[in-house]
Amino acid sequence: MDTRVRPQVVARSAPGFDLRAWSGTHLERVEQALSNWVVMDAPAGLGDAMRYAVLDGGKRLRPLLVLAACEAVNGHTDAALRAACAAELIHAYSLVHDDLPCMDNDVLRRGKPTVHVRFGEAQALLAGDALQALAFELLTPDDGTVSAAVQAALCRLLARSAGYQGMAGGQAIDLASVGLALSEAQLREMHRLKTGALLQGSVLMGAACGVAPVAATAALGEYGAAIGLAFQVVDDILDVTADSATLGKTAGKDAAQDKPTYVSLLGLERSRAYAQALLAQALAALDASGLDTNGQARTQALRALADMVVNRDK
Repeated sequence: MDTRVRPQVVARSAPGFDLRAWSGTHLERVEQALSNWVVMDAPAGLGDAMRYAVLDGGKRLRPLLVLAACEAVNGHTDAALRAACAAELIHAYSLVHDDLPCMDNDVLRRGKPTVHVRFGEAQALLAGDALQALAFELLTPDDGTVSAAVQAALCRLLARSAGYQGMAGGQAIDLASVGLALSEAQLREMHRLKTGALLQGSVLMGAACGVAPVAATAALGEYGAAIGLAFQVVDDILDVTADSATLGKTAGKDAAQDKPTYVSLLGLERSRAYAQALLAQALAALDASGLDTNGQARTQALRALADMVVNRDK
């Protein structure tokens, strides 16, 4: 994609769709489920560290993407709620480990001290491990509410998104790239894995909770890939334009650690243009999905979430 051209985005989200109201309803379910499923009785205070890492903070973008994609394919809502919470648990575990001194060594996350600052490094490491395991436990209930085939599909998608082909692989590239000058293609690949894979995986997990035509699923994958990369581009922009109080995490960290970012590679204006180009790409994928035919506007929430990702201020 030519990042030098700013596209004209005709419609950022579906006209008349109230994302705030839609999100409020769905987030209430997600928060209650997370509170119920993230245990309090783990030994030696481990449950306290796990709940501290997950509850009371965060955009919950990944759960919302799961639920929105499930709605787009008229999927199984119980399976989608479990998938939504599992994706958030993987995200939370990644943040706990990412903040550790051996990784990014950060002290602020979601507006409060990071888990290792609050509970110590060893407990933070174990909390992240336990959250990762719990995510897959949530995807495999034994009460008959989710079919074995759907459980397997969800576990496969989440594992690929989180492992060496996704988030962990991207983090490895990130740590190996400090102080290096990456090409745009190399930077794109790093962020496609580190950030984009779990966002795209969240969309595909939502789709896997229902039955959709192959072409529609492929289009949802393209949508997820576009907003997954857009999220990181905007994160790079906000790292240099917003303050720590607004972000809820340490601003300017990437520059201080000499990490390659879209802003350092392309500059601020070209990075903003690239984010808008990715938004246009995401919306075009939804247009091509065929999910809004016959007078049904099934992708309204996905459209509004894409707009939120690109045009957010924190």
